[in-house]
Amino acid sequence: MSSIQAQDIISIIREEIENFDWDQTSREVGTVISVGDGIATIYGIDHAMYGEIVLFENGEKGMVQDIRRNEIGVILFGRDAGIYEGMKVSRTEKRAGIPVGDAFVGRVINALGEPIDGKGDIVSTGYNPIEREAPGIIDRQPVNKPLETGILAIDSMFPIGRGQRELIIGDRQTGKTSIAVDTILNQKGKDIICIYVAIGQKATTVGKVEHTLEEHGAMDYSIILSATAAEPASLQYVAPYAGTALGEYFMDQGRDVLIIYDDLSKHAVAYREISLLLGRSPGREAYPGDVFYLHSRLLERSSHLSDEKGGGSMTALPIIETQNGDVSAYISTNVISITDGQIFLETGLFFSGQRPAVNVGLSVSRVGGAAQTKAMKKASGSIRVDLAQYRELEVFTQFASDLDPTTKAELDHGSALMELLKQPLSHPMSMAEEVISLVLANHNFFDSTPKKLIKKEQAQVLDDFHKNHGLVISELTEKKALTEDLEQEIVEFAEDFRKEAGQVDTSAADSNDKKADSEGSKDPAETAGDKGSQSDAASDHEEA
Repeated sequence: MSSIQAQDIISIIREEIENFDWDQTSREVGTVISVGDGIATIYGIDHAMYGEIVLFENGEKGMVQDIRRNEIGVILFGRDAGIYEGMKVSRTEKRAGIPVGDAFVGRVINALGEPIDGKGDIVSTGYNPIEREAPGIIDRQPVNKPLETGILAIDSMFPIGRGQRELIIGDRQTGKTSIAVDTILNQKGKDIICIYVAIGQKATTVGKVEHTLEEHGAMDYSIILSATAAEPASLQYVAPYAGTALGEYFMDQGRDVLIIYDDLSKHAVAYREISLLLGRSPGREAYPGDVFYLHSRLLERSSHLSDEKGGGSMTALPIIETQNGDVSAYISTNVISITDGQIFLETGLFFSGQRPAVNVGLSVSRVGGAAQTKAMKKASGSIRVDLAQYRELEVFTQFASDLDPTTKAELDHGSALMELLKQPLSHPMSMAEEVISLVLANHNFFDSTPKKLIKKEQAQVLDDFHKNHGLVISELTEKKALTEDLEQEIVEFAEDFRKEAGQVDTSAADSNDKKADSEGSKDPAETAGDKGSQSDAASDHEEA
């Protein structure tokens, strides 16, 4: 009897060995032992990978974020209300990722790649993991092709190249988002895919950005990925990586991508929340020790790929919000050290009417002239030095009543430059328009013009070039070079225009000057200022 039982046992074991499912680990099942605040602790899954998606019994999904000796910590992508202790959880052996494809262009999606714009489903053509190793040195090529923002102050002094990471930093309500949105508007017709990643923003803010892009026809080449302040910290944490994975789909096809992270300071706060809930040790300002790696592994994925890899590029414009202009804060210094330069927006300049409020002293592009066309490089020449001299002279001479002619000329030139750098919202300039403006500024064309009329005269001169001197515009656009003869032509045409029409316009402007307040006939820069204060409430990010 015992021998029969033994034979039965042996046959059962043999049958189990023969029918053993080697994929059993893919259905490895664990049990929830605790849940709360968007975090679930699971026991019994011993082979989970970091960043793997796990599936709960009720259909909810989570991502493995913490691996300990006997348990794993999972961040939930949905609500934790339907998850309870004892619930079964299974592995998927699938890394967290996002569906990708050309159909995403023109749509608004969430951090999981699901449409939230009410325009129907999106048909994807692939699936990219949200975390991917950055291209190596061999797979990259130098950043040498410009990505023009259309903002004169930036393109002339702090040029951005395709594949560069340029930080936009400043206090809240200083126009950071406005610069990013204007840069998107300026990519129209340039075959660049733009991705705007909103992290921790109000839904109304994201809606107004979408409206601005729709209004100017920019949604035709843009994608908005939104993880608003109302969504879980897990989705805010995943959002920039998901946006980058979507950008890599286009970059791998050899296309150029512009991605904006608005903003990474809120992203760091979301990660801090997750880390503290997972029981990790807090460090400086309560951020976990790996918060530097959080952003470095994200921004390193933006690059200009080598020709062997298709030659595509991804240019990153991360945004960081400072508190009271403190650029030495933990997250600020981290991202400054990761990026290839920063555009610092100063509150004092913004409220004085200098918009965009770019601080020339603290802003820098570490790519520099390599990312400029020959025409822009030549035209921008000494503008930064001139502005620095003007700011120094302005401080020393603000109480002086009697100035020598040389000092007065330098002050007039610097003042004209500052006025010229003012720019209305949603009015990016073409490269040719920027070059013409700079050439005229370098030849002191605007120095004798009354300050209130400089922007008006600039607009009139550029309009005249478009109407009557299209060959100059086309030559600058096609050849991207500024010869001595062309420079001389620009100055002569502008002088001729001033002689023919300038006097009439100036006298008309003088007669209407007294009516300006009642009629609202402000120069474009002042109009931009008024728009800025309203638009920044709409387009700049705020604390939720």
